[in-house]
Amino acid sequence: MTPEETRKFFAQPCDFMRAAAEPSQFPPAELPEVAFIGRSNVGKSSLINALTGRKLARASNTPGRTQQIVFFNLANKLMLVDLPGYGHADAPSQEKERWNGLVRTYLRKREVLKSVCLLLDSRHEVKANDLEMMTFLDRCAVPYRLILTKTDRIKAIDVPDVIERIEKLAAQHPAALSGALATSSETKTGINTLQMAIAE
Repeated sequence: MTPEETRKFFAQPCDFMRAAAEPSQFPPAELPEVAFIGRSNVGKSSLINALTGRKLARASNTPGRTQQIVFFNLANKLMLVDLPGYGHADAPSQEKERWNGLVRTYLRKREVLKSVCLLLDSRHEVKANDLEMMTFLDRCAVPYRLILTKTDRIKAIDVPDVIERIEKLAAQHPAALSGALATSSETKTGINTLQMAIAE
């Protein structure tokens, strides 16, 4: 798709379909799916809203707000999937473990899952649980792309170095797709590029 075709594709109707607290609540596996995952408060919901140009996902400053797997239907052609964040969350350990088990089941067994956008906060170093998720996706043979978020909050001169560092990390992981993307939900930096990557 051209950039304009991609923009029009993501401008089509996109609606909340359902929130699943257990695998039996997943929607029928009929459309290709692209999932978004990352540490709590990395900006998953804001990025989904920026991609679709509408307030679909609830963005919050409270880590761990997304507690279910949330499915959004884009024009009956693609499902965008918002996964619970990992890492710090304002919830009991037992509840967090339930989320983690749900996410692992989805990533291992969802046949229509085409790729994962693994979000990393550009302001911080890659954390141990980011690396654990990358290794888990490698073992599941699920293709994933590393997406840097909140790049408007770091110096513009530092962005190329951050991208280079993340691309070197991706090269060490067999399931990671080449080409880390720098994005900002606030300024819309990199949003069309990510739209094109997802559409492809």
